[in-house]
Amino acid sequence: MKSVNFFYATVLLMSALAVNANDGTKPKLWYNQPAKKWETEALPIGNGRLGAMLFGDINTEHIQFNEQSLWSGDNNWDGAYTTGDHGFGSYRNFGDITINFDKIGQVNSYSRSLAITTGIHNTTFTANGITVKRDAFASHPDQVLVFKYTANKKAAFSGKISLASAQGAISTAQNNELSFAGILPNQLKYAASLRLLQRGGTVRTEGNSLVFENCNTLTIYVNARTNYKPDYVLNWRGADPMPLIQQEQTAAQKLSYQKLIKRHIADITRLTKAATINIGTSADSILALATDIRLKKYIAGAADPDLEETLFQYGRYLLVSSSRKGGLPANLQGLWNDSNTPAWASDYHSNINIQMNYWGAETTGLTECHVPLIDFIVAAEEPSRMATRKAFGERTRGWTARTSQSIFGGHGWEWNIPASAWYAQHVFEHWAFTMDKAYLAKTAYPILKEICQYWEDRLKQTSGGTLVVPMGWSPEHGPREDGVMHDQQLVWDLFQNYLDAAKVLGIDVDYQATVANMQQHLAPNKIGSWGQLQEWQTDRDRPDDQHRHTSHLFGVYPGRQITLSQTPALAHAAIISLRSRSGNYGVNRDKPFTVASTVGDSRRSWSWPWRGALWARLGEGEKAAIMIRGLLTYNTSPNLLTTHPPFQIDGNLGIIGAVPEMLMQSHAGEIHLLPAIPKAWGIRGSFTGLKARGGFTVSCTWQNGKVISYKISSVVSQKVKVRANNELREIISTRI
Repeated sequence: MKSVNFFYATVLLMSALAVNANDGTKPKLWYNQPAKKWETEALPIGNGRLGAMLFGDINTEHIQFNEQSLWSGDNNWDGAYTTGDHGFGSYRNFGDITINFDKIGQVNSYSRSLAITTGIHNTTFTANGITVKRDAFASHPDQVLVFKYTANKKAAFSGKISLASAQGAISTAQNNELSFAGILPNQLKYAASLRLLQRGGTVRTEGNSLVFENCNTLTIYVNARTNYKPDYVLNWRGADPMPLIQQEQTAAQKLSYQKLIKRHIADITRLTKAATINIGTSADSILALATDIRLKKYIAGAADPDLEETLFQYGRYLLVSSSRKGGLPANLQGLWNDSNTPAWASDYHSNINIQMNYWGAETTGLTECHVPLIDFIVAAEEPSRMATRKAFGERTRGWTARTSQSIFGGHGWEWNIPASAWYAQHVFEHWAFTMDKAYLAKTAYPILKEICQYWEDRLKQTSGGTLVVPMGWSPEHGPREDGVMHDQQLVWDLFQNYLDAAKVLGIDVDYQATVANMQQHLAPNKIGSWGQLQEWQTDRDRPDDQHRHTSHLFGVYPGRQITLSQTPALAHAAIISLRSRSGNYGVNRDKPFTVASTVGDSRRSWSWPWRGALWARLGEGEKAAIMIRGLLTYNTSPNLLTTHPPFQIDGNLGIIGAVPEMLMQSHAGEIHLLPAIPKAWGIRGSFTGLKARGGFTVSCTWQNGKVISYKISSVVSQKVKVRANNELREIISTRI
């Protein structure tokens, strides 16, 4: 064993593989013109709670901002999907900042950019011989949005600033501050503050605006909050928001700008730099182009591995920016929303979307960004129990959820009956990657057991003695009926996660036996008449069905019931089903599998990442790469935000779950390096900081599709099985 470790350590130290692509520390989005459209061109910043979309305009700077808890709707709602002031409600736009600048003439050398490692947005241009620089970032340590305006000439800034509520509150101006406060019809209090600090020149109030004249620099601090509190017992309401806003504003102002930005960079790069990938080198002529132009060339067929890397790191940046400990999870649009009637309420969709948002959290070193989802699940347990008992009987144990959920314990639209089983997977996976036994005992295990009890009461026994989920649904495809494979696979996964957790803790031996018996009697997956993995108990799948959902393939990914090594027949049936959904079966079975063969309904922001991860689990790296190209080609806007349409962030966040599956997998009891690497990526490359189940951190380099070095570390040195270059070894991990 020691000789094996020494060999790999030696290779790791001596390898001099030159990888010229982005090292993960410098990727950015940049453009030669201001943004005109919020959804497709503006650029996002966020601190997990507070976010903004920036346009980078010259004469009139427009900043639209959000705070994650500004929701309409009633507490503990259960029923119709009404998205107005009452009922289920929706996520709302908080407001807008407008800065009108005087004396700006003909502009040249314009550029705006977003550095996705540091989260700093920058706009620069030259006008009238003056070079202007505008920087913006969302500080998590200091809980404010910060905007800095500088120039290479004194007295360069004159103009007016206004702050507008999108909910009807009236702004007031006093000294160097603009603010507003109001109450939504659901009695949620909200407030915002903008403070201006200038050097040189003067600032005065004019109505509900601030007028600045002949200033050398401007620094703007913005904060917004509501009185939302994630606590059912307290009726989801806490303290008035304005005192805390003012406290945070004052604390931020006491720090120098240099200290603010230093604290911000230290905080965000700790996460954005935690994992990197190098999958190739783009041509210098491509790298020299603005992001929107590069995307057009990529869509036309150009090779641009650096753009694919940027998409991956951008997804990680967006998760960091919209999901931090102590806050709410990322919703359908993450954090960013300019509408009071957003699509699907910009809610939490439990039939794939919220889960997909977190597929890459653990594998790419963002485990702390996963915590808001788990906290959301815990906070929603009691209202979910209430809604579940109302729908399924007062004696029902456990809970599940409707397809749509709000931050006030609200449930809307169709019942997604296995929703809680899918949530339970995330609760368990957080343990599997962190190996935090205290978390497992205190948080994860009680959730897993209670949801198992729900299924213990609900499963239906057939005449043949098998257990089926009654009146299930294969989202969003087909009627409600017994034993749909999506539901069967989710319940199998729940039971397996429960059994693994109970064995680690060494508790509830009798209930372990009960759950194991139920799992063994679940109606199994079936292979249909044309070799497909059946979606339903009845063999009625159509070879030319290109429905957007691949619900019956949950057992492949993100589940672990179907694998190439342990269930090869089912895995090959899953390949046929996935080919069918991708327009490569039936009448097209003999045609090439291309990015264009996935058509119509299957071109969705979230469908490409799921299929990419599925192809990776099925060992099909080339097809997984085609899914990435499909996402960028058909469902990605110039600002690299993904569109359903309209904008939905699950494509951006889902792709950070799919890419690691191509480079490393750990769901089948071993760490498998390069299980599905496409030929173009395999020439030479590396990754650092990817996480494997069992608490391992993995780095790897390769050339010509072969692993040439790797390092596996963990908090405690331990045995681990590693598969590389078709060889399985057992090694001892390096202690962190």
